[in-house]
Amino acid sequence: MNGRLIVFEGVEGCGKTSQIQLCQEWLQYLGISVVVTREPGGTALGLDLRRLLLKAENKTIFNTTELLLYAADRAQHVEEELKPNLEKGNIILCDRYTDSTIAYQGYGRGLDINLINVLNLIATSGLESDITLWLDVDIEVGLSRKRSSGDIADRIELEAIAFHRRVQQGYAQLQASQDKIVRIDASLNKEAVQRMIQTTLSDRLKAWGYV
Repeated sequence: MNGRLIVFEGVEGCGKTSQIQLCQEWLQYLGISVVVTREPGGTALGLDLRRLLLKAENKTIFNTTELLLYAADRAQHVEEELKPNLEKGNIILCDRYTDSTIAYQGYGRGLDINLINVLNLIATSGLESDITLWLDVDIEVGLSRKRSSGDIADRIELEAIAFHRRVQQGYAQLQASQDKIVRIDASLNKEAVQRMIQTTLSDRLKAWGYV
């Protein structure tokens, strides 16, 4: 049996990290082999690219450069991490994938969506998610969560509020046009959000033959 790729998407502070961890624990409880990974940074090379993209200080990264660095991270990630685990039959929980690039670099930065689609196709060799969970939360709420977490803000989090609103619009447009993107109301408490995720995935797991 081939594995399945479950992607978690959303704006800053939507709760992806916490929900992926809870989802991993749930799947393991069900006896399902699960792998957790992320973009950028899901490989050793990707960690270096992640530092360049998110933690670079006193360096100007132009929008097209940023786009290509994300594509390079994805190409390495697909070949080194995603494809091998899917071939083993594992369920993969991936923090961000192709839709992030469309939302952030396309809608957020204003880069050409058609160009991004081509780059995504090249980087993934056509590998798509089996389901994408969009954790939808108000921009101000998400950014407030990030600030209260005590973590040092990265390059993306420090962008103007208008940028984050464009990203949110991008996700809304993507969800409206793709049946495989499921909206999860991430404004609820952590437990309620996880219940929604488990309800959404339970039928999929049965259809895929995992339970």
